Amino acid sequence: MENLNKLPDDCINTILSSTSPRDICRLAATCSELRLVAASDFIWESFLPHDYTDIISRASPLLMKCDSMKELFFVLCNSIFVDDGKKIFNLDRNSGRKSYILSARELTIIWATNPLYWCWKNVTKSRFDESVELRTTWWLEIEGSISIKLLSPNTTYGAYLIFNVSERAFGLDTMPMETSITLGNDLVCNNTVYLRQDYKKQQIQWLLFYNRTKTLTSRVNQGLEGSVPMLPGSRQDGWMEIELGHFYSGKCIDKEVKMSLKEIKGHHLKGGLIIEGLEIRPLTNLV
Repeated sequence: MENLNKLPDDCINTILSSTSPRDICRLAATCSELRLVAASDFIWESFLPHDYTDIISRASPLLMKCDSMKELFFVLCNSIFVDDGKKIFNLDRNSGRKSYILSARELTIIWATNPLYWCWKNVTKSRFDESVELRTTWWLEIEGSISIKLLSPNTTYGAYLIFNVSERAFGLDTMPMETSITLGNDLVCNNTVYLRQDYKKQQIQWLLFYNRTKTLTSRVNQGLEGSVPMLPGSRQDGWMEIELGHFYSGKCIDKEVKMSLKEIKGHHLKGGLIIEGLEIRPLTNLV
């Protein structure tokens, strides 16, 4: 550390900017000599995404009033609404990588504008003004998309549908649902998922409709031999999430990522699914 202090300030800035926000915070906490340098705008601007001015323009003008790049960085880490409140943007405070949550209004949901099938409403614990609840339909198809250019480069992302199920939910466990992710025209991954972990109910449905369900499930799983249907997990915000798959952003070329969940082969009625949105976030253990 003593040798580092002998280097010119611009050299120290360059070295520190090649680390990570977490490293800088640790350094500032343990080395008083470098604490001032570690707070410099040059270093913290290097941790901000290259398009941070565009992100600010899509959010609140109040972000322009941040006194330093460090303050702006941590404001962006606390999640901000962008694009007229239809998306949430967030920076990972450890790595500086970007993530988004697309609201239900930003998703393409078949028949979502028909009140016979779907109901738009305010949900108390939702971050968005509106969520949407499935009344009843046999054709369930949900798709979200985002430009690769909006994400961090050379990062492996996971896509997660954020949802809950109402007490009146039905038909969501009868057979697995299909998920897929495409990047441009290329299929990146596909899988099958269950939206609930109600094994007892699944077993009853299998007993009642064994032959039909077995045939349809084998049709859904065709080409996915060896894959195990994924199950949802709980989130700290009180919602559930199911992984739709993951993809690599690469050099963030001008392509669109499409993420989908559907169940259109069972021809049985489904209801009670409440959708808040779709999250695209970096996988912590993969780059």
